[in-house]
Amino acid sequence: MKTRFTEMFGIEHPIVQGGMQWVGRAELVAAVANAGALGFITALTQPTPEDLRREIARCREMTDKPFGVNLTILPALKPPPYAEYRQAIVESGVRIVETAGNNPQEHITELKKHGVKVIHKCTAVRHALKAERIGADAISIDGFECAGHPGEDDTPGLILIPAAADQVKIPMIASGGFGDARGLVAALALGAEGINMGTRFMCTVESPIHQRIKEQIVANDERATELIFRTLRNTSRVASNAVSREVVSIERKGGATIDDLKHLVAGQRGRVVYETGDPEYGIWSAGMVQGLIHDIPTCAELVSRIVREAEAIIAQRLSRMSVLAA
Repeated sequence: MKTRFTEMFGIEHPIVQGGMQWVGRAELVAAVANAGALGFITALTQPTPEDLRREIARCREMTDKPFGVNLTILPALKPPPYAEYRQAIVESGVRIVETAGNNPQEHITELKKHGVKVIHKCTAVRHALKAERIGADAISIDGFECAGHPGEDDTPGLILIPAAADQVKIPMIASGGFGDARGLVAALALGAEGINMGTRFMCTVESPIHQRIKEQIVANDERATELIFRTLRNTSRVASNAVSREVVSIERKGGATIDDLKHLVAGQRGRVVYETGDPEYGIWSAGMVQGLIHDIPTCAELVSRIVREAEAIIAQRLSRMSVLAA
């Protein structure tokens, strides 16, 4: 299934595993790459730029296929040394970067000086157009269904993807709510050049999180998420558990500040969830696509199944409907 996206990034299938904090590590990324898709190491999962260099090298030991690094730029009282992480990416010879979060202008400019192709993740058409103007090579458009930050417009993918496709000229992949062949075919029909999956790749054999969390994702349905930080205008979709429901409850009372919530939402608590397998310990990201996840395959099995079934849908079901219409 060749698209402009697969041609630009030198991959076999129009499927991407985007950056995921604590999850986007070498073993998962290499497995995705070896399956013919595009995986991203999450830079800020690594404690230092030097650790990122080692993680990139570790990934290269497991695959000779293309892979990239995600660099998410978010507001913080003490920001990470983004420029140093960027330098580690460049010096390690990585040629594909996914940016997300705040304005990536500085990073796109510097990365492109070194021949790096940049995909910017956006949650609105206006953001996608700006990323295109400042030099992004491709866009990942993130609908309201997604895990993590869906923006503040609450626009679902069924509207957001074609709205962006009508205006964005560079290749675009669809993100948020994708987990199977039906989603891939739908994304292509809506104007995207492929799909980005996060939660679905969390729930694979090679995903470096605890087995009990993978089993929890399988057990959950599409309602098993919460939207936190809504009142702070920094909305994030996470798995529904006692902690995330407490955050929502505090916010509903009004006037909540980050100081009121920080004991509940500390990132290290989420890391412990993935390491120990206790889904109730802290906040952890998961999308509405949980309702479409029913097993824990290898990355190779997952990618192969999606592509095979997508081809069958296009060749059989849609062709049969065309014949009937005629």
